[in-house]
Parts: sequence; C-alpha cells; structure tokens
Amino acid sequence: MQSLEAIAYSAELRELLSSNLNDFQDQRHQSQSLTRAAVALTVSQHNEETALILTKRQPRLKDHGGQWALPGGRIDTGESAVDAALRELHEEVNLELISTSVLGLLDDYTTRSGFVITPVVVWSDVNIKNLNPNPDEVASIHAFTFSELIRKDSPNLETIPESDRQVLSMNYLNDRIYSPTAAMLYQFREVCILGNDTRVSHYDQPVFAWK
Repeated sequence: MQSLEAIAYSAELRELLSSNLNDFQDQRHQSQSLTRAAVALTVSQHNEETALILTKRQPRLKDHGGQWALPGGRIDTGESAVDAALRELHEEVNLELISTSVLGLLDDYTTRSGFVITPVVVWSDVNIKNLNPNPDEVASIHAFTFSELIRKDSPNLETIPESDRQVLSMNYLNDRIYSPTAAMLYQFREVCILGNDTRVSHYDQPVFAWK
C-alpha cells in the first residue's frame, strides 16, 4: 500500500488519479436488456484527509433502503453515464459539478437486480462536511477516507451456497459494505490509487442485494 502522505488531498493526487485512469482500459457491458445506471465516485476533502462521498439510503426507499451507497441512479433517456452521475450527485447530496470535474470511468458492474452500473470518477473541491443530503433519498452523508480505503483487512471474500462466485465486501469503520458498492470502491482503490489493472465484475453480491 502507498503511504498516506502520497495520497493527501492535493493537485498532485488529482494528477495521479487521472494518470492511472488514463492508463486503465475500462470495460463496458453491451447488454441491451438490462437497465443502465451510473454512480459517482467523488474524490473530496474531509477535514485534512481525502475521501470518497458515501451515503446511507433512506430506510423507507423501495430499492435497497437503508443500505450504504454511492450517489447515483438510472440513466435517463438521452443521458450519458457522466450526465447521470453528475445529476444524481446534485440531486442526492446537493453537489453541483461540471463535466471537467470527471477524471474517468471504471468498469461496468452488472447487478443481480438487473442493472448495469457505470462508475464515474469525479473530483470535487467541496469539503464533504459542507454537503447536505436530499432527505427524500439520503438519510446521511459519510466520508470514506482513503486511509479507510487502503486498510489491509479489506477486501473480504466470502463463499456462499447460492453462488459459484465469491462475494466481495469492504470494511468501513466498524461496519461492512457489500457489492456492488464494495466492488466499485475496491476497483477505485486498486486502479486509481495503486495503479493496478484490477477487474471486479466476477465478484458476486450477497443474497439480500439480489432483489
């Protein structure tokens, strides 16, 4: 793992993330039968650390209520994945960014519930503590700091009887985040921070996320 000094919030970090994404050959899923969605992996400052914006969904929501998530949602007709990720970022956490904030894309991840999710990596100059959630969708906003992201005890890989693929999760404070969110967080760590050519589409989700 890199030292924390090497990933402090700075112009040099932005250049590192951009360079690693530029070197990475992201993969798109071409299925026309699945619903397309996008999420924003937003690099921001949290106090003196660098962090990604993480949300806790409102418990009352029909789909995946109360779960950890990245800002995101369905891609509307006529939108690109970048358009959708930026729109959802604005709608969910009141952070309005423009397309020049986008650093690149990671691999599409196909979910058991019938979505193809495109992760969009975005740079923000707004401190996470200054963001306000949209109470209709988001219960709370959290900072997944880079020091948490590069913990040596993540990721976790589990074997479940319902699948021949391993389930991937990431530790977060005293909790655990499961795929698909965890798979995208893990790929961000490996590709953007560490410069590895790591794929995650073969990792499964826990059964509770299949619906």
